[in-house]
Amino acid sequence: MLRLAVPSDGALHESSLLFLRSCGVDVARTNSRAYTGRIPTLPGVTVSFQRASDIVQKVEEEAAEVGMVGQDRFQESRVEGGSAAMIIDRLGFGHAELVMGVPDSWVDVTSLADLADLSIEFREKGQNIRVATKYPRLVERFLLAGGVNYFSLVSSSGTLEAAPAMGFADVIADISSTGMTLKQNRLKTIGGGSVMKSEACLIANRSVIAASDEKKGLAASLVGRIEAHLQALEYYSITANMRGEAAENVASYVLNHADISGLRGPSISKVYTKDEEGWYAVTVIVEREKLQDAVDRFREIGGTSVTVSQPNYVFRSRSDAIERLTSGE
Repeated sequence: MLRLAVPSDGALHESSLLFLRSCGVDVARTNSRAYTGRIPTLPGVTVSFQRASDIVQKVEEEAAEVGMVGQDRFQESRVEGGSAAMIIDRLGFGHAELVMGVPDSWVDVTSLADLADLSIEFREKGQNIRVATKYPRLVERFLLAGGVNYFSLVSSSGTLEAAPAMGFADVIADISSTGMTLKQNRLKTIGGGSVMKSEACLIANRSVIAASDEKKGLAASLVGRIEAHLQALEYYSITANMRGEAAENVASYVLNHADISGLRGPSISKVYTKDEEGWYAVTVIVEREKLQDAVDRFREIGGTSVTVSQPNYVFRSRSDAIERLTSGE
């Protein structure tokens, strides 16, 4: 069995399950409270639901070979140096930012440099600025690198935004997606106060996977399908009907227009009609950012019944994610 750990709580719980479903590796479990599940399309892969804060440790300890976790949590929890867990791919959802939040009433504190100066003022009074956070390692390194030398970290597993109002911290460092929760609690971000940007990522224990050919095969199937789905999000398939004397003539005409020739050129197939002859269906694959230009161009050169679809998967000749999984680079 290959064991995949996914969040059982937090912001990434539902989004992780929806992402896996979009990749064609939907998780099935007996009920919403079950701690384990399976992936019917990948027999041999079992899913365990773990607290988001524990997933990195589970992968490190070989209690799971693969895991889905926020990049922020991975950087905070991983073992320094020689870590068994490594990032295989970034998944493109769960975007958030670990930021410093200070009280709105601190009108003179608008930057990290201001916070550094304020920490000196606190120190002169025999105090340290108290920083409430769930990310002590990341925040300590960030503050020291930013010149904030006098502070005390306050660990909290609850809601951090209330810490300054409740009096057990002066500022906070927490994950924020929109900043609305900070504003609602009369906190503000400061210039240079972004500790790191984060998104969901796929991590794996390369050494334990490498020890089993069966696990290597299952991991490659899972990782390869996820990567192919992510790559497919960057492309669209366009099909247009065009008139021409022969398929070769239509192909040559399309190839002479670089904006509609697609990644490798067009696929041409004959369209059989009851009345008019000489119709061909032209299909090209284009990058997301070129979609509208390509559709407009097809219209300009006589293309009709233009349809657009997005592929579910794009498998390249080589998989970067699988190579990272097997090489460790």
